[in-house]
Amino acid sequence: MANEYVLETRGIRKVFPGVVALDGISLRFRPGSVHALMGENGAGKSTLMKILSGMYKPTEGIVLYKGVETEFNAPIESIRLGIAMIHQELSPVPHRSVMENVWLGREPLIKGTPFVDHRKMHDDTKRLLDDLELSIDPRIEMAKLTVAKMQMVEIAKAVSYNADVVIMDEPTSSLTKGEVEHLFRIIRRLREQGKAIIYISHKMDEIFAISDEVSVLRDGNYVGTYPAAELNTDKLIALMVGRELNEMFPKVECPITDVKLEVKNLSSPGAFQDVSFAVRKGEILGFAGLVGAGRTEVMETLFGIRHKSAGSVLIDDKPVDIRAPEDAIRHKMALLTEDRRLSGIFPMLDIKDNMIMAVIDRYRNRLGKFLNHAQIRNECGEYRHKIKIKTPSLEQKIMNLSGGNQQKVLVARWLMSEPEILILDEPTRGIDVGAKAEIHTLITNLAAKGKAIILVSSELPEILGMSDRIAVMREGRLTGIVERKDATQEVVMKYATMKP
Repeated sequence: MANEYVLETRGIRKVFPGVVALDGISLRFRPGSVHALMGENGAGKSTLMKILSGMYKPTEGIVLYKGVETEFNAPIESIRLGIAMIHQELSPVPHRSVMENVWLGREPLIKGTPFVDHRKMHDDTKRLLDDLELSIDPRIEMAKLTVAKMQMVEIAKAVSYNADVVIMDEPTSSLTKGEVEHLFRIIRRLREQGKAIIYISHKMDEIFAISDEVSVLRDGNYVGTYPAAELNTDKLIALMVGRELNEMFPKVECPITDVKLEVKNLSSPGAFQDVSFAVRKGEILGFAGLVGAGRTEVMETLFGIRHKSAGSVLIDDKPVDIRAPEDAIRHKMALLTEDRRLSGIFPMLDIKDNMIMAVIDRYRNRLGKFLNHAQIRNECGEYRHKIKIKTPSLEQKIMNLSGGNQQKVLVARWLMSEPEILILDEPTRGIDVGAKAEIHTLITNLAAKGKAIILVSSELPEILGMSDRIAVMREGRLTGIVERKDATQEVVMKYATMKP
């Protein structure tokens, strides 16, 4: 059958200095099908998608679009041909309107003039958003939207290209359950229109809910393509990691002793109110709640990023005044932030520079002008091996690492500060099952050493599997704290949806 496949890759190989990212990848994507692409971070998924979207050129191999060999020299060429991509890391123009973001670079012009037809742009955007059942004002500034709404605008923008292939890279990372269902309705409609959807996600339930076929990559190599109906979670994980992964949540019983951190009636204007809890040495306190519940805002206030309007914080039963992150670090606190791209990594710096950022003064000489680079290399090398950061060199830019390895670098940064209170906000968001299991093991080991740990996560299995107690928030208020023995998904969701 002619053009049975809308898009094909044949023998795609991509080599970066010191790394073979892809090694002979051949895949075929059918029209009217949702094709999931699975693999651990570093498996080569993003590299392959960047080749298909014109961001990278392959070292070897070819891409065929509707049976014709095709070469992209820039992303705009891929889009014009009919391939649109929704990237995992959002990059809106924040202080421009929704409609300007949707039609950026292809604004409609008033006939016979070089001037933008704002009325047409507004009407076209409204028609697009209405068609997708998205209640978003085309004129609102992007910066005023939630991350979830920005994600939906990106999806609308991809649909607006009327592309035959739509690539979705972790499209639900910031969406609520209801918004995910809305996205799935959009995907099903695109599938009915004959579009090919390439879907990348680390959330297994999504893969089985929406996919027709699943292809698996491992370490830059092709493992296989399977009908989704013939797979289950265990089989898929084994294909991805090359081994059975029986212990996703390696929680062990740790001695839990004295209260390390106590928070009393903490409030921050417009974010949360009257939040009180305590964390003990050796304890993992989970923080659950729906998107927008205020969990991240509480953690940012504890760490001095936000100002509190009321309440007190005690460490070792002594009041502390934390007005800036420097104060928090001085009190042996560490915060792994929710968004590693926005507030975690320094993308243009190398791995070791990113690792030492919280403790850089430790490596200065007595005059404070020069750094001891030998000491930096030795200590960063120790942490590289300790938490299994995959990289050919500590001098590599962190932006070239997979998401899971970037996250490990940030974990190493805070471990180097030797914290006694460790706040982990979405520590496994957007990383694969193998890296998740490694980070979970690391968290458990830290608790066993007597660290007080706060774990914020939107993934209920992670919260239930890792926590000794679970604090649940809704609309800026703490609605309950549940003991591990009493915690179920139903109990946590009841507190997450109840009126405070």
